Amino acid sequence: MSVHKAFLFDLNGTMIDDMQYHIKAWHRILNELGATISLERTKEECYGKNHELLERIFPGRFTYEEKDRMSLEKEKQYQAEFRPHLKLIDGLDTFLKEAKDAGIKMAIGSAAIMYNIDFVLDGLNIRHYFDAIVSADDVTESKPNPETYLKCAAQLGIQPEQCIVFEDAPKGVEAAANANMDCVIITTMHTKEEFAAYNNAIGIIENYNDTFVQTLLQ
Repeated sequence: MSVHKAFLFDLNGTMIDDMQYHIKAWHRILNELGATISLERTKEECYGKNHELLERIFPGRFTYEEKDRMSLEKEKQYQAEFRPHLKLIDGLDTFLKEAKDAGIKMAIGSAAIMYNIDFVLDGLNIRHYFDAIVSADDVTESKPNPETYLKCAAQLGIQPEQCIVFEDAPKGVEAAANANMDCVIITTMHTKEEFAAYNNAIGIIENYNDTFVQTLLQ
């Protein structure tokens, strides 16, 4: 019998394959603001809260309210472009149903704002699978700080070491490690070689049709 009692999912790049749309939206906005930033550099900066990304690129330039406004504008651009392609990563719909039937508690732990989380959960009608949601607005420290995943575990009433995190980004895997949680990696945006340093990775998959995920339900 598995020692794991909860599955914690990152959202973007882990449940839906949308990170290219986030990167392109940010790339457009950052360059319009004068950053002269490459698409590859934008990809590297696409982690944590929107406010943190803006502060990394433009330290001290914008007020909190201005960053709020630009964050929302970016998400509107992203949603408009991604909406026609909105779907779960292959195999995840079945996996969520099987996990729910098996009595495994599930949560979302994401650096996204609720505006984007609602876009996915309601757009795909999957909100009923999740017992807890921790968004960017619910934490003080972003990944790789473990706060996001520790709050998920606390809301579920499950010990951290009894949780499995599903992640697509190195900083997310690091956040899981810092929370003392095992991690399954989805290679939507990064190669498996980019995760070589993380000892908490128990599996690397391309999608949820991989037979490995079935072993997690046993």
